Amino acid sequence: MLRDPGPSGLRGSPRDSIMTNAILTPPPGWDSWESIMHRALAQAHKAAQHGEVPVGAILLSPTGEVLAEACNAPLTMNDPSAHAEMLVLRRGAEKIGNYRLTDCVLACTLEPCMMCLGAMIHARIGGLIFGARDLKSGALVSRMDGADLPFMNHRFPYIDGILADECSAVLTDFFQNRRSK
Repeated sequence: MLRDPGPSGLRGSPRDSIMTNAILTPPPGWDSWESIMHRALAQAHKAAQHGEVPVGAILLSPTGEVLAEACNAPLTMNDPSAHAEMLVLRRGAEKIGNYRLTDCVLACTLEPCMMCLGAMIHARIGGLIFGARDLKSGALVSRMDGADLPFMNHRFPYIDGILADECSAVLTDFFQNRRSK
């Protein structure tokens, strides 16, 4: 579902707005949001193979260039902040030489947590797409309206539900396999 948080300082639910800017269409070189999410899903599968919670992310420049892609790696890296979203933000900022990722689009397989949402706001990303909602700790729509907090200094449009079933299935399979061991 498409969401537009509106201009900074605007109070009111992002659910009441209709998005009208460039994020309506995928960046150049990408035929659909689904093709982008498939790339993030490949990273999620990689995380599962390493015993990590299967979340994947990809960061695209305004021209459609892949700036970074990553999978969850807190266990592998011994770093509680090594979520896929955090890793692509770090690597993308390093690649362009600026922590502000204005007009970049981040795609991730799972709704961001509070930490990742805060980093996206600080990086001033241009937009976000995500697959599955995180009913336990999703900070954008599931547990809180993170994009609509009145004190945030940056807002960005987002689309949720891109390949949601596939993104959810990867997580469900991972945790079912973990519990059966």
